[in-house]
Amino acid sequence: MDFKDYYNILGVDKKANADEIKQAYRRLARKYHPDVSKADDAEARFKEVGEAYEVLKDKDRRAEYDQLRQYANAPGGFRPPPGWSGTHGRGAHVDMGASGFSDFFEAFFGGQAAGGGSAFGGSGFGGRPQARRGADIQGELTVTLEEAATGCERTVQIDHGRRVKVKVPVGIEDGGKIRLRGQGEQSAGGNGDLILTIHLARHRLFRREGSNLHIKVNLAPWEAALGAVVPVPTLQGSVELKVPAGSQSGQKMRLKGKGLPGKAGGDLLVELLIRMPATTEAVREALQQLQAAAGDFDPRQ
Repeated sequence: MDFKDYYNILGVDKKANADEIKQAYRRLARKYHPDVSKADDAEARFKEVGEAYEVLKDKDRRAEYDQLRQYANAPGGFRPPPGWSGTHGRGAHVDMGASGFSDFFEAFFGGQAAGGGSAFGGSGFGGRPQARRGADIQGELTVTLEEAATGCERTVQIDHGRRVKVKVPVGIEDGGKIRLRGQGEQSAGGNGDLILTIHLARHRLFRREGSNLHIKVNLAPWEAALGAVVPVPTLQGSVELKVPAGSQSGQKMRLKGKGLPGKAGGDLLVELLIRMPATTEAVREALQQLQAAAGDFDPRQ
């Protein structure tokens, strides 16, 4: 039986830590994944990499493997030490074509563990080992309010350069999650998922409150006093707002359906602010005339 050098297969040192082993596995699993690689031996290399990771990622199996490794170059070829009995089982030989794993793995890591489970966490059909499904990968993605309002497609980078396209749906909420099945950690037992938490970026004009948006719009004193039609920006483009005569600074007006879309659909709340012009001599005279015309008006009452 040929000895399998799992450290060499993953391209890591025998003293590599768990993170280094995981990173090497992810890189090689991506490289040799049958859906990505065009190499003739891609599927075999992918299985080999997965087998190596299944042993080295578990500290107990790795410790047993390190004991076996001491006999890898023994005279006359590899033989386990006399009386060898690993705690993860020695199972009988199973043909590689039937189980997907090598003779070496089946002999030393593919049998039933104490308590009835296989070295992979389950006995599988007919007692054959089943590789664990790859872990889910958690990530974050920040999108603009405009992107949340209309939906968009973004590309995110994971796993040492692996790039995945993400479709952000219309009306995604802050803190909402998008699950991309099969785009997580890759494994011979099935890939995990990529789970992205969505964050809505701060906007230079709008303040978000749930699905409602808030914006401040400046008015000239005469627009507030006499009424006017003024442009107001929205996520869908500029619209015209009819400001009634006698409007006050701080007064709020609601534009229905102009907030963020979603289950309920948000509104845009416009806060009116009166802004004074520069006080030129002509403006001063006009204000004095206004003061006289207003009589005993007291804005503090």
